Amino acid sequence: MPAMAREEKVAETKAKAKPAPPHYLVVTFPAQGHISPARHLAQRLLRATPGSRVTLSTAVSACRKMFPENNAAEVELVDGAGIHYAAYSDGHDEGFDREKGDNAAYMRALRLVGAQTLDALLGRFRDEGRPVTRIVYTLLLSWVAAVARAHGVPSALYWIQPATVLAAYFHYLRRTDGVDKAIADAARAGDLWAEVQIPGITAQLRVRDLPSFLISGAVVDDPASSDDPYVMVLAEFLEDLAALAREDDPKVLVNTFDAMEPDAVATLREHGLGVVPVGPLLSFLDAGLGTPAPASNNDLFQQDGKDYMAWLDAQQEGSVVYISFGSLSVMSERQVAEIARGMADSGRPFLWVLRKDNRAGAGIDVDGISEKGGNGMVVEWCEQGKVLGHAAVGCFVTHCGWNSTVESVACGVPAVGVPQWTDQGTNAWLLERIGVGVRAAVSEDDGVLEAEELQRCLAFAASEPVRAQAALWRDKARAAAAQGGSSEKNLRAFMEQAIAPGGGN
Repeated sequence: MPAMAREEKVAETKAKAKPAPPHYLVVTFPAQGHISPARHLAQRLLRATPGSRVTLSTAVSACRKMFPENNAAEVELVDGAGIHYAAYSDGHDEGFDREKGDNAAYMRALRLVGAQTLDALLGRFRDEGRPVTRIVYTLLLSWVAAVARAHGVPSALYWIQPATVLAAYFHYLRRTDGVDKAIADAARAGDLWAEVQIPGITAQLRVRDLPSFLISGAVVDDPASSDDPYVMVLAEFLEDLAALAREDDPKVLVNTFDAMEPDAVATLREHGLGVVPVGPLLSFLDAGLGTPAPASNNDLFQQDGKDYMAWLDAQQEGSVVYISFGSLSVMSERQVAEIARGMADSGRPFLWVLRKDNRAGAGIDVDGISEKGGNGMVVEWCEQGKVLGHAAVGCFVTHCGWNSTVESVACGVPAVGVPQWTDQGTNAWLLERIGVGVRAAVSEDDGVLEAEELQRCLAFAASEPVRAQAALWRDKARAAAAQGGSSEKNLRAFMEQAIAPGGGN
């Protein structure tokens, strides 16, 4: 054989032997609070493994909202960052109303139909020559692990709440040091100020700081058989942990970083759970490191047409109060009125996200809010990362969803926390613990943040010690996410284990 022919043959053999690039599938529950961190993780995976394929899968109805120009469920889409999208079905392709629908029936359909359609999706990827090499799934989707196992694909849970919340659920399920009884006793007593010691967490939490689902479920003998929606969610979370217990080497990616929750990470690892802090996972941090940013954020909510960024440009540095209670929290008419009064009396400029569903039927005059508040703007939805990163924003009044919490920390914006449910009380506790925010007191009868308390909290958040702490933690968060940072190293180690011989769960 001529030398040139031999060289070509060797090159051809090497090309055939070269493994295909990894294909990560990120599967998420169809809610904005799950989709946003899933998308951030997908973008981080793309940054960490150039040449890889990353597909995000959520329910058909959510995909249609994210890409309204493409309604076909079978169409595979790609956003501006290079993330692919492929839908599974939750049995409600036209959408599901969580306020009016049967949530228990929905979760059963999600588990059954979701597993069937995700199984078909994995088979299609395999048949097309682009098999999935690793699956990561968010909360409430424990069935994904079983589908992955059936296809021989390693999987990992992506915990989109703080590690402290995971530790609370974990030790409650394991009944570590009798913490389950302590929580149940405190919950039955109804004393929000009763202290509860979570094993391994150095600072004590009070009942009000624990996840609301845990408090509701702790007083029920069998959460899995309850029709209380709060208790049902606890049962799903416990199933997430049970699914991990079925793995030989359970791995949990957590959207936090080592410096922020060291004790929670340590106690989980000590008890055999492979926690991998990979946060803060935020697309705007990746964009700053050269990763392409999508042309659209593809949220479930359409952004307001008002030019709020130009409005922010006209404000003084650190002067604006940004107000947003997230994608699910419902604001009463009295709450809207109290915030409007508080901002008017404070005299500070504000940018307020007030969703359309929080205005309907409440007689809310948006233009009137702006007029009474003086220098203020009210919008239906905005790109929060850009807003918090703007120099004019000096304070964030937030419901303390974890996505909003890590964004405020990473942007160095002091926060006023107004938690309502799920992990939000714990998130507010964390903000106070690291000194970058304050939890507002609310009225006992209806949980409303009143105008005078809002003004007190704004003054506290604007104080020099809080602003200095916020700047310090901004630098810590960004250092963790940067190349060579703790979270970036943690994610790379996780990915290398996944593709190594014998790697995975």
